[in-house]
Amino acid sequence: MILIGIGGNLATARYGAPRETLTAALACLAERRICILARSRWYRSEPVPPSAQPWFANAVAVVETALDPLALLDALLALEKGFGRVRGQRNAPRPLDLDLLDYEGRLVDTARLALPHPRLHERRFVLAPLAEVAPGWRHPRLGLGLRELLARLPAEPRAEPFPD
Repeated sequence: MILIGIGGNLATARYGAPRETLTAALACLAERRICILARSRWYRSEPVPPSAQPWFANAVAVVETALDPLALLDALLALEKGFGRVRGQRNAPRPLDLDLLDYEGRLVDTARLALPHPRLHERRFVLAPLAEVAPGWRHPRLGLGLRELLARLPAEPRAEPFPD
C-alpha cells in the first residue's frame, strides 16, 4: 500500500479555495502515472505549529504506481511546484502539500527521503483520514495501529471532517 497525504491552506487563482485546488491536484496525479485507489473525506485542521495562518484542508489517498519511492517523491514535488508551492520557510502557508507517507511498509532513511514519513504518527490531520482509507494500517517502525497512534495524541491541534 502506498499512502500520500494531501493538504493546503491557500487558494489559487486558477482553481480557487484550498479543497478545489487539492481536488485539481489529485486529478493531475494520473498524468504522472499515479492512480488513486481511495481517498478519505476532506478534513479541516489547525496549522501545526499553531499560528494565525488559515486552517488547512487535508486528506489521505491510497495510490498505485510503478514509480519507485524516489521517482514518486519527485513527481509529488514537481506537482506541488506546478501548483505554486514555493519552499522556503518551514510550516509556511501553501496551496499544495503532498507527502509520501508510506510506500509498501518500506523503511528508508536517506538525505532525500524518510519512510514512513517521520512525523505522520504525531499528526491527527494525517492519522484521522488515514483511518478511513486504511483502517488496518500499522506504523512500519513503531508497530502500532491507528487506534493506538490516535490515542497517544493530545486533543489539540484539531482535525475534523468538513461538514457535508
